[in-house]
Amino acid sequence: MNPDGPVWISAGEASGDLHGAVLCRELKRRDSSLSIMGMGGPAMERAGCDVRYPMSLISLVGLTEVFAGLPRIIRLLGKLKRDFRRERPRAIILLDCPDFHFRVARMARKMGIPVYYYISPQLWAWRSGRAKFLRENVRDVFCILPFEKDFYAQYGMDVSYIGNPLVDEVPLDRLQGIDPEPERVGILPGSRNKEISTLLPEFTEVAKRLRERNPAVRFSLFRAPGMPVERLMEFWPEELPVDIVDPDDRYEGMRRCSFVLAASGTVSLELALVGTPSIIAYRLSKLTYLIGSMIVNVDFISLPNLIFGREVFPEMVQENATADALFGQALSWMEDSARLEAVREDLRQLRNMLGEPGAAGRAADIILKDLKELAHG
Repeated sequence: MNPDGPVWISAGEASGDLHGAVLCRELKRRDSSLSIMGMGGPAMERAGCDVRYPMSLISLVGLTEVFAGLPRIIRLLGKLKRDFRRERPRAIILLDCPDFHFRVARMARKMGIPVYYYISPQLWAWRSGRAKFLRENVRDVFCILPFEKDFYAQYGMDVSYIGNPLVDEVPLDRLQGIDPEPERVGILPGSRNKEISTLLPEFTEVAKRLRERNPAVRFSLFRAPGMPVERLMEFWPEELPVDIVDPDDRYEGMRRCSFVLAASGTVSLELALVGTPSIIAYRLSKLTYLIGSMIVNVDFISLPNLIFGREVFPEMVQENATADALFGQALSWMEDSARLEAVREDLRQLRNMLGEPGAAGRAADIILKDLKELAHG
């Protein structure tokens, strides 16, 4: 360990970039001299991280897509190894993308660099045995869902439950003053090219049908960080009016929607905290889905449903992630405000289930304290 080296933070997805940015600020707030570098996106860069590699290098979906990108990933791992030898980081903090980051963790451990996993990978959902890898290669895992600490205890791990960072990031007090617009529907097609090319055509078809039923309906299309507007508009018809919502305005935009169609991911928990009813969709390649269906351990794909233990957000997965199925659910909500209000009532309970604010700060305190103890041997 090099006690004077930088901290390396590595994120591979849009949500990881946002969480990494908050953690970066909290670390710098506690030690203004700290140098932070790594892999991420625009949010981490704005937070003061020297982003050496864009997160798009590892933003892949599913097993088949990972196979296609394998040569690039192998080259990237080689570059990271050279960077770690040159920069001699005092710690490496990993977020999301366990298939890639587990390789980084193993590499760092062999080089004597302490590794921390900020926001537990969802091992409880599938391939649970990988918890043993974390036990052997990572100094601490930071959990943000209430049931995760008990999961890791089954593997002899005393992990840190810090609460959920979205409680800090979603400006709940400010959003309370925004009323949903009854005829505004949100479209959140995801943060990856594959998600967008798969789901946005289905969402677009739903939007066209809703507009035919009700000409007054309006649409908000949410752009993920790093995703060009032009890419989204490839799948959106020119004759259908739409408002583009940029990443910095997403929470206010979500709150204004009566309901949304969304790709599965962390955004489902953001939407739940904002209080916006959502229809969650996801579709993988046939091979990836076939393999995943044999090893997935959970009944739901969206975090709000997992936390509640029941389906609060309707889920349309694989062959059900079609315009026909999505339109049927969307129309039932549009024509029955009582159903929407019942979902909103459920969502009002969620904040108390996710712990107190300050998750990133608690993680920063634990990491810096542990590094100080390591340095003093």
